Amino acid sequence: MKTTPCSRRKFLGALGATAGVWLARPAFSLAPPAPAGRVAVGMCPEYGPPVVTAMSTLFDQLGGLEKLVRGKTVAIKLNLTGDPFTRLGYAPVGITHWVHPDVVGATVHLLAKAGAYRIRLLESAQGTAEPLEEYLLQANWEPRDFLSAGSRVEFENTNYLGFGKKYSRFMVPGGGLMFQGYDLNHSYEDCDVFVSVAKLKEHMTAGVTLTMKNCFGITPCTIYGDGSPEDEPGLVPKGGRGPFHAGNRMPSKSAPPQVDRSGSTEGGYRVPRVVADLVAARPVHLGIIDGIHTMTGGEGPWAPHCRHVKPGLLIAGTNCVSTDAVGTALMGFDPMADRGTPPFETSDSTLRLAENLGVGTRDLRQIEVVGTPISKGLFKFRSA
Repeated sequence: MKTTPCSRRKFLGALGATAGVWLARPAFSLAPPAPAGRVAVGMCPEYGPPVVTAMSTLFDQLGGLEKLVRGKTVAIKLNLTGDPFTRLGYAPVGITHWVHPDVVGATVHLLAKAGAYRIRLLESAQGTAEPLEEYLLQANWEPRDFLSAGSRVEFENTNYLGFGKKYSRFMVPGGGLMFQGYDLNHSYEDCDVFVSVAKLKEHMTAGVTLTMKNCFGITPCTIYGDGSPEDEPGLVPKGGRGPFHAGNRMPSKSAPPQVDRSGSTEGGYRVPRVVADLVAARPVHLGIIDGIHTMTGGEGPWAPHCRHVKPGLLIAGTNCVSTDAVGTALMGFDPMADRGTPPFETSDSTLRLAENLGVGTRDLRQIEVVGTPISKGLFKFRSA
């Protein structure tokens, strides 16, 4: 169903009691309208067997997976931010800030059932070049569960060259907001379908981290890390992504150069632009958001005042901007908001930047929301 437009005053005044009323777009724009994709929302109160049923329903509401993946190689970028050992209290990482293994397993199972030829599970494991399977084992995940969920399931740590012989270059259409292009692990090119599986979370730097911000982690720290060599990619990933967060150094000279000349070292300026660049250069075909259990206050347990919460939500969509706009609204925020307004108090909106690049629309009036209406799925993160 499509949502109903209304004024900003009415949106902000009614959000605490009633959801489903949204901002109007500017009356006039020189830019062509950004594409919109259907977004499916479902309620799922707990992990376990109900996840497969709930996700199967979401995919059916999107028109089915078969026409998207049959006979194709599917790359799945997981959201495994941080490391396997940093936890919020005693909660497993999949409960709070990693996507849960049941959501990953259900995704693999349903893709295989729809006829995917090969499925690759990908993540840039923090600070290491060890196999992704070993990284998962440290979080008490069982990689064999994913192998048994479908045929030809593979793993790759994309934080370095991995199994490839060279990095793949993705240029940003129009020249890029922060960099002309990005050099990535081969798995992001050697696929027919790219899926981003994210967690429903806020982000201390970017406001929210959903299917688009999840793609920030596709960049290898052998090139974009603080400890990467100056002239060429390193052999082992070292450090965080300083070139993106603060611009305290540039990537290895082997990669496309920075085009932004503002000189800004503010993460709230740089990170959203890098994210918008990445989803324009490496399009997302299917976005999935795990909001069954998650946390408020930030992207990981290191965020001040964070808390474990249970929204009981699953979201899937065929356009990453539209999917994240619906996810943002379900968190109790206005997807048309920008810097200075929650959740973008100290950052530019990745939603707006990606929309301006033509990736997709954040305007809920233009997005077909199916399944659970936003008004019924609303879970206000700031007052939970």
